[in-house]
Amino acid sequence: MLFAAEFWVGVAFFIFVGIVVKMGGWKAALAGLDNRGEKIRAELEDAKQLRLEAQRVLADYQKKRQQAEAEAEEIVRAARAEAERLAQDTQAKLADFVVRRTKMAEQKIAQAEAQATADVRAAAADAAVSASETILRNTVKSGGGDALLTQGLADVRARMN
Repeated sequence: MLFAAEFWVGVAFFIFVGIVVKMGGWKAALAGLDNRGEKIRAELEDAKQLRLEAQRVLADYQKKRQQAEAEAEEIVRAARAEAERLAQDTQAKLADFVVRRTKMAEQKIAQAEAQATADVRAAAADAAVSASETILRNTVKSGGGDALLTQGLADVRARMN
């Protein structure tokens, strides 16, 4: 048993551990582990702070998004109201334009009717004068002109009295 390798490995291990403990290596190992724990704790705290900050930023952006959506809805509502108002104004102007054009057309039609009536009357008067002239010429040629003249003078005297 004194010559077994495992025995000497165990003895060397315990001697090594004794030297490490005597030299303060145990304290250094514990201090290293404590430092490592502190670093991990600090990193966890930083991660917690970053998480809280990320949540705040997310909340801010959600609030800004909601405000932007509300503003966009307001813009759309205002645009629809403006479009409706413009449509009503355009419709009113179109109706006014149609009324004015209708009145102008009616006036032109009335003028054309009056002109046509005047033209027909003038043509009728010309035809009546022409017919009267033809009848008078025929009457005067046939010898009844003196009687016609006498009758016309009598009519004028009757009207004058």
